[in-house]
Amino acid sequence: MNELKMIDLFAGVGGLSLGFEQTGFEALIANEYDESIAEAYIKNRKNSNMIVEDITKLPIPETFGKYKGQVTLVIGGPPCQGYSQKGQRKTINDPRNFLFKYFVEVVKEVAPQYFVMENVPNLLTAEKGYFKQELEKLFTELGYTINAQVLCAADYGVPQNRHRAFIIGKCGKCQVEMPKKIEKRTTIWEAISDLAYLESGEGVEVSDYRKAPETEYQKRMRRDSNKLYNHVATNHSPIALERLAMIPPKGGKEYLPPEHITKSIYSGTWERMDEDDISVTITTRFDTPSSGKFTHPYLDRAITVREAARIQSFPDSFHFFGTKTSQMKILLDSQHLLGHALFIGCKTIEDIANVIKNSVVPLLEEYFFDDVQKIQLIFNDLDANGDLKATAIYKHEDLVADGYFPYAGDYMIDDKKHFYVSDNITKESLEQVYI
Repeated sequence: MNELKMIDLFAGVGGLSLGFEQTGFEALIANEYDESIAEAYIKNRKNSNMIVEDITKLPIPETFGKYKGQVTLVIGGPPCQGYSQKGQRKTINDPRNFLFKYFVEVVKEVAPQYFVMENVPNLLTAEKGYFKQELEKLFTELGYTINAQVLCAADYGVPQNRHRAFIIGKCGKCQVEMPKKIEKRTTIWEAISDLAYLESGEGVEVSDYRKAPETEYQKRMRRDSNKLYNHVATNHSPIALERLAMIPPKGGKEYLPPEHITKSIYSGTWERMDEDDISVTITTRFDTPSSGKFTHPYLDRAITVREAARIQSFPDSFHFFGTKTSQMKILLDSQHLLGHALFIGCKTIEDIANVIKNSVVPLLEEYFFDDVQKIQLIFNDLDANGDLKATAIYKHEDLVADGYFPYAGDYMIDDKKHFYVSDNITKESLEQVYI
């Protein structure tokens, strides 16, 4: 009988729990409020005790108390909107930020030996570290010692520059150590080269593999999968195909003539992914070359849902359902993408620190904001929502744009409108982009 039991909160599609399941854990109960996302969780599991409901509406003792003494681990990623890095937020007063207290309440109710919480990096720095301090206080009062750090997925075998905050707690005085980085990163081509044959508009939802796996990463992703799902290429417009045909491997919009240059708030537009590098952070419109650095390294098309899933380290046995828009939403259920590949190889719960290095999330040994420099930006007045409305901003070419601002794990904007970047990014390496 499996003795490694867990509870999965704010479960999303189950990315975080998938890694634990692959290592021998069993989810006794899961909770997700979004019906379409919860459906993907259920369809990708033979047995799932999923409660589809807003956790704030659940009676915590009655719902979870019955599992006290049965679970070793509680995992989850409370929604992150209130402490995101997108401009000014009065985060301390934002009720969305206090969903993490429901995570704490479940831990208090079931008293697991361990818990793992993952979230956006800003969780640990927002309001001058208020949330980190609050978490430490709440869990210390429950008898846990925590370790909280920002980790990068690329440092643990995932071919993507994605960063997440991890808070790992252990009952007692002993702290769980974070994993060490691996020596060799997995490249984009090592992840998707066996899928490199579809042209624009080609592909079906379920097909046979055309090529044998070419790397160890591909063998790992194909494990337990006999069919290829979700490998369908975007049907690009003639003008888009004309532009893509001009861009060579590792090239970008610098190869386009002036009449083909388009205005965009996104960095990496009309730029091919570098086969020898890791991917930028995958964002919601990765099916469109004008939305970021998501054009295939060689083919004249954007990457498919399956290729994006490979880059996220979702195994091929994990399927995405509905329209392409729905599939992308499920795949990019942002606070849960990481965690499923990291826990392979864990034999006992005591190995949890080593397990994380095999998971699918962003892991990193040191935090971006240990050493920062301030760069004053040019902004207009605040908009009606209190968010900064930019007419011109400075951003590093590798940052990914999202909404009003470029968005990535290596910067934030404080309440004085200062732009913080890691100290290896200089002012000279920033470029002015008009939106």
